[in-house]
Amino acid sequence: MRISIRTFGIAKEILDIPDHATAGELKQLLVERFPRLGGLSSFLLAVNEEFAESDTLLGSTDEIAVIPPVSGG
Repeated sequence: MRISIRTFGIAKEILDIPDHATAGELKQLLVERFPRLGGLSSFLLAVNEEFAESDTLLGSTDEIAVIPPVSGG
Protein backbone atom coordinates (compact mmCIF):
# COMPACT_ATOMS: atom_id res chain seq x y z
CA MET A 1 0.00 0.00 0.00
CA ARG A 2 1.26 3.51 -0.70
CA ILE A 3 -0.07 6.40 1.33
CA SER A 4 0.97 10.02 1.59
CA ILE A 5 2.39 11.07 4.93
CA ARG A 6 2.47 14.71 5.97
CA THR A 7 5.27 15.18 8.42
CA PHE A 8 6.06 17.95 10.87
CA GLY A 9 9.15 18.94 12.79
CA ILE A 10 12.00 16.49 12.30
CA ALA A 11 9.78 13.75 10.86
CA LYS A 12 10.22 14.48 7.13
CA GLU A 13 10.06 11.25 5.17
CA ILE A 14 7.64 9.45 2.85
CA LEU A 15 7.53 5.63 2.87
CA ASP A 16 5.60 2.63 1.64
CA ILE A 17 3.72 0.49 4.16
CA PRO A 18 2.16 -2.98 3.83
CA ASP A 19 -1.53 -3.53 3.07
CA HIS A 20 -3.82 -3.78 6.12
CA ALA A 21 -1.30 -2.05 8.41
CA THR A 22 -2.36 -0.43 11.66
CA ALA A 23 -1.16 2.87 13.06
CA GLY A 24 0.88 0.95 15.65
CA GLU A 25 2.59 -1.07 12.91
CA LEU A 26 3.32 2.12 10.99
CA LYS A 27 4.94 3.66 14.08
CA GLN A 28 7.13 0.57 14.42
CA LEU A 29 8.07 0.70 10.72
CA LEU A 30 8.90 4.38 11.00
CA VAL A 31 11.24 3.78 13.92
CA GLU A 32 12.89 0.85 12.12
CA ARG A 33 13.39 2.79 8.89
CA PHE A 34 14.17 6.12 10.51
CA PRO A 35 15.94 5.31 13.80
CA ARG A 36 16.14 8.97 14.81
CA LEU A 37 12.37 8.85 15.42
CA GLY A 38 13.06 6.23 18.10
CA GLY A 39 15.24 8.78 19.86
CA LEU A 40 12.28 11.08 20.41
CA SER A 41 10.61 10.98 23.80
CA SER A 42 7.39 10.17 21.88
CA PHE A 43 5.54 10.89 18.67
CA LEU A 44 1.92 10.55 17.65
CA LEU A 45 0.18 9.65 14.43
CA ALA A 46 -2.95 11.31 13.14
CA VAL A 47 -5.08 9.61 10.50
CA ASN A 48 -7.33 11.89 8.47
CA GLU A 49 -6.76 14.73 10.94
CA GLU A 50 -7.66 12.67 14.04
CA PHE A 51 -5.22 11.21 16.57
CA ALA A 52 -4.89 7.48 15.90
CA GLU A 53 -4.92 4.60 18.37
CA SER A 54 -2.39 1.84 17.70
CA ASP A 55 -5.11 -0.48 16.37
CA THR A 56 -6.45 2.07 13.85
CA LEU A 57 -6.47 0.41 10.41
CA LEU A 58 -4.87 2.41 7.61
CA GLY A 59 -6.33 2.69 4.12
CA SER A 60 -4.74 3.62 0.82
CA THR A 61 -6.44 7.03 0.74
CA ASP A 62 -5.72 7.98 4.36
CA GLU A 63 -3.70 11.05 5.17
CA ILE A 64 -1.16 10.32 7.91
CA ALA A 65 0.55 13.01 9.97
CA VAL A 66 3.62 12.24 12.09
CA ILE A 67 3.51 14.55 15.09
CA PRO A 68 6.71 14.88 17.13
CA PRO A 69 6.73 16.13 20.72
CA VAL A 70 6.06 19.84 20.99
CA SER A 71 6.63 22.38 23.68
CA GLY A 72 5.32 25.84 24.08
CA GLY A 73 4.36 28.44 26.47
